Amino acid sequence: MKIVLERDVLADAVAWTARALPARPAVPVLAGIRLQADAELVLSSFDYDISAQATVPVATEEPGSALVSGRLLAEISRSLPAKPVHITAEDGRAVLTCGSATFTLLTMPEEEYPALPEMPPAAGSIGSDAFATAVSQSATAAGRDDTLPALTGVRIEIDGETLTLVSTDRYRLAVRELKWNPARPDLSAAVLVPARALADTARTLTNGAEVGIALALPGEEGGTGDGMIGFEGAGRRTTTRLLGGEFPRYQALLPSTVNAAAQLSTSLLAESVKRVALVAERNTAVRLAFSTGQLVLEAGTGEEAQAEEVIEAEFEGDDLSIAFNPQYLLDGLSAIDSDTVRISFTESGKPALFTGKPGPDGTPEFRYLLMPIRLGG
Repeated sequence: MKIVLERDVLADAVAWTARALPARPAVPVLAGIRLQADAELVLSSFDYDISAQATVPVATEEPGSALVSGRLLAEISRSLPAKPVHITAEDGRAVLTCGSATFTLLTMPEEEYPALPEMPPAAGSIGSDAFATAVSQSATAAGRDDTLPALTGVRIEIDGETLTLVSTDRYRLAVRELKWNPARPDLSAAVLVPARALADTARTLTNGAEVGIALALPGEEGGTGDGMIGFEGAGRRTTTRLLGGEFPRYQALLPSTVNAAAQLSTSLLAESVKRVALVAERNTAVRLAFSTGQLVLEAGTGEEAQAEEVIEAEFEGDDLSIAFNPQYLLDGLSAIDSDTVRISFTESGKPALFTGKPGPDGTPEFRYLLMPIRLGG
């Protein structure tokens, strides 16, 4: 193999592909990135759960392939000077030359490298920026406890032209709805995608205008085990194995009636929570007291440091006091893509619903349900 390509092109492609490198590879070759050069250069990585491929333009003098240490290639390509990169591979070695810098890497046995999974059948497409925003919002409430794998995922529900993305860790619930372009109008499915992989993929696929979504359900063509989902855009593609397990029936948790509601500036509330929470010990609450025209935020107790702040708020209903985990509250506020937040209440001991401005159809696109903390006394 003998190729020439631009340094930034190589660095971006290697960084993308290195996402799928396992921290502790089951076999040594899984720590490698495979380079296959012909009319284009294809870089691949795989850890049996996630695969990643990047295709970039290249000047090929001699087609060929090589498997090299992915972590080392990523560090080297990131540090190269802004000049064309020459890569040659033969006799068990790959040589990278860029300006006056030369690196020689040992190659791994390609015959031991597993075949990457095929892309599942196309399910539809969506604007890349809209998808990245929706995934960021919906993944806010995903759990991080690997002993409860179903709660570490984002549930993607497909119903014709509507995508619904949902996550919960039992203390909060994030729901985001948006429109997309399905491959067929009667498409209906619900799958559970690892939240970390989904968020990382959506964030890094914004170079192109659209993201193609491919899906193989369990038992369908290409959907072995728990099934597979794929994403593709701007010369990059990735597949992720779906999660198994039962996702909670979240629809019943969303309140159908509202007894009180507050509306105020999202940024003002977030900044106030941050200040008041400075005196809150770990895992202790920030208390919110709503009354006509104002919100009083408090944290701390009589035997510790205390903080109090009063801000303006529109409020309808009887005076109400409620307490939240400050980090969970800030997570929800940061996910709301609106300068105004509406907080809807049923009772002070019941979860509160946070929403932004309504969408085109009059309903909020993003909903964040947060469980309050019960206070003694």
